[in-house]
Amino acid sequence: MMKREQTNPNSVVAFPARIAPTVADEDTASVIAVLQEQLVLAREGRLRSVAVVSVSTDGEAIGTQWSCKGADITSLIGKLTVLTHDMMSARK
Repeated sequence: MMKREQTNPNSVVAFPARIAPTVADEDTASVIAVLQEQLVLAREGRLRSVAVVSVSTDGEAIGTQWSCKGADITSLIGKLTVLTHDMMSARK
């Protein structure tokens, strides 16, 4: 146990300022809404597979992710590949 004279009253650490709430623009709000809808379905056990194509804000990075049953993987990868190529062609 620390004695009173061993404490340093000058070692108070200030909490960081409260982060100002940000308002999501229409595009960001749309992404959040779609993800929330999928989370609800997943929590209810109503999804068997999910595939996601993510595009960075600058449009340079496109990623694909999926979670599925083994029987679905070939179909999902194919669909994601086609979608990714279509998206890459559209930005040229």
